[in-house]
Amino acid sequence: MNIVFGTWKYIFRNFWYVLPFAVAPALFLSLTLNYASVRGVLTGFFTGDPAFSFYQIFTALSFIRIDSWWGALYSVCAFICMVVFLAIMLSLVEKHMRIGKRSFNGAFSRLNDNIVSSFFVTLLYCAIYELWSLVTAAVLYAFGALVLNAVGVYILSLLFFIGLIYALLFVVSVFYLWLPCLQITGFRAYDALRYSYQLVSNIRGKLILAQALSLLTANIVVGLSAIYLPALPFQIITFVVFLLLFAEFCVRMEVAYFETENLDREDLLRSYREL
Repeated sequence: MNIVFGTWKYIFRNFWYVLPFAVAPALFLSLTLNYASVRGVLTGFFTGDPAFSFYQIFTALSFIRIDSWWGALYSVCAFICMVVFLAIMLSLVEKHMRIGKRSFNGAFSRLNDNIVSSFFVTLLYCAIYELWSLVTAAVLYAFGALVLNAVGVYILSLLFFIGLIYALLFVVSVFYLWLPCLQITGFRAYDALRYSYQLVSNIRGKLILAQALSLLTANIVVGLSAIYLPALPFQIITFVVFLLLFAEFCVRMEVAYFETENLDREDLLRSYREL
């Protein structure tokens, strides 16, 4: 269960080493959430009115803000920050796990080497998520519009939403170790993808479970915040949630890669102390 709990153990042991690099992505991700749409959908769903417009559902799920210029700017900034700080964090965590010492030396020197691969992998993840949001919004809207029985809408919506969440996590797991393989092995993109797929096949169940637990916890916290709190506290809480989720997503890549490759982790062994 190292993939499920080992990631959080690493984050809490190295709190000030990794979390500062998650601040900027978390800030802009929290600003991309449409508070009015999230609150409207959840409030309606839990008060007996599960029928919503497609636009309202999509804007509640999507990180692409199309309601204002500021919202669009937040979305662009969130993407840029995820690209840059994903590359930096993976470099730092990999170095720490390999040599056992926390050091910021060289973190930015490898940015030029990793930024391109981080850009395309981040773009891929964003495209997958936004496509998922589009499909999910269409399915939930169809149930609300076509199914006349409210109980039927609730049952179908919950069942299909759970199924779509699993589909999202499964697709994400397919590409999850692609970026570490690209940056560590130096393989070409297709070869790194094939190799990462072989590695993931051994841990897919644990990986999906770990992601599902984090996603479930985050959704509960964000959902309750949207229902019971005004906009500003909601933004603060979602910032903290995204701070932890972004750090977890990055760190788990390295934890999973080292485990599947059966590599010794010097951050745990600390054999450098014997030198």
